[in-house]
Amino acid sequence: MQLLWPTTPAEPVSDADLERLYGYPEGLNRPWVQVNFVSSADGAVAVDELSEGLSSPADKRIFLMGRLLSDVILVGAGTARAEGYRGARITPERAARRVSLGLAEVPPIAVVTRSGELDPEGPLFTDTKVPPIVITTGKAPVAALERAGAEVLVAGTEDVDLHRALALLNDRGLRRIDCEGGPKLFADLIAADLVDQLCLTVAPLLAGAGERRIADGRPSPEPRRMDLASVLFEDGFTMLRYRRREGG
Repeated sequence: MQLLWPTTPAEPVSDADLERLYGYPEGLNRPWVQVNFVSSADGAVAVDELSEGLSSPADKRIFLMGRLLSDVILVGAGTARAEGYRGARITPERAARRVSLGLAEVPPIAVVTRSGELDPEGPLFTDTKVPPIVITTGKAPVAALERAGAEVLVAGTEDVDLHRALALLNDRGLRRIDCEGGPKLFADLIAADLVDQLCLTVAPLLAGAGERRIADGRPSPEPRRMDLASVLFEDGFTMLRYRRREGG
């Protein structure tokens, strides 16, 4: 057992430190999925149905670092609607840093939706520098989404096959996948054994009963053991990073 906190104050964590901690593995030849979540101390994923009420400046630094280092930002349709998703916002400095890392200036948003029920006049389509990607099923009506500029990837007939979805992203060179939720998509990724890393911020709040937990939906066949890879702390918020166990 080790005491992580309270300890003697350490040096502040720089952006370079965060890049080192949260960087994707080198030489990837397959999709590698990092999932980002913030939860209350009692496990709620939101306050008043939004994650903003649980966040902090430190959590937002981790969130933005996930976007900075990724090829694509993956999100479920329910979260995209609830959180009012739009295209990723990248400052010129961050765009230049992405280019220096061999990435495109701006990562696309990829939305997973079985039904295809997205508003083609919403900010996801109208307020973005790069076209969104819609990952859906063969039964979904997609003509309006394509007219709005989306690249549509069909990854299943009745439901989205996440293995197929990631293979389609991989075909486009989008291997560094930063998943921002929501709980149903996370549960589906766990059930499909596709989570390589979980970045979890625990907020020092008790939300009480009624709010969903960070994974909510399809049960997993068996628990997946993860290794604790790093712990950061600021103003009562704890930023935990869990990585898939080697050989697991």
